[in-house]
Amino acid sequence: MFGFFKRKTREIKSPVDGEVVALESVKDDVFSKKMVGDGVAVIPMSEIFTAPIDGIVTKIFPTNHAYSIKSDKDLTVMVHIGLDTVALEGRGFERLVNEGDTVSCGDAIIRADLAYLRQHAKDIITPVIVSDESDVKKIEKKYTIVKSGDSIMEVM
Repeated sequence: MFGFFKRKTREIKSPVDGEVVALESVKDDVFSKKMVGDGVAVIPMSEIFTAPIDGIVTKIFPTNHAYSIKSDKDLTVMVHIGLDTVALEGRGFERLVNEGDTVSCGDAIIRADLAYLRQHAKDIITPVIVSDESDVKKIEKKYTIVKSGDSIMEVM
């Protein structure tokens, strides 16, 4: 009526240069069947993975293949670099920040050796997931070629 209860639209930016594709195309049921949340996937074309939102780094896996950032409100976004990359035990990944760090959208989080990952991982496709615990009613996805920092999703 007056717009008091209208949900604020928030942007999620690409964590890496690449091509945005449907999450359903990821050849891993955990992601394609949205078991951990909804989102998109990016086929990366650069080695620096950044923060897709402003917030606090709540999790970086010990193997550095995935990380989560929580906004100061109610949004948590996970970036999972490649498929079956946990099996690499950290090889091919360099951590650039630590859990608990406050980051701004676009800040570098992980450097990944894509040549190494192409040789040793199942796939380099990178799911970008809005976690299930986020207070999100709708996600608008953008499928295109992106640079790190370009908008890939709008959540309401």
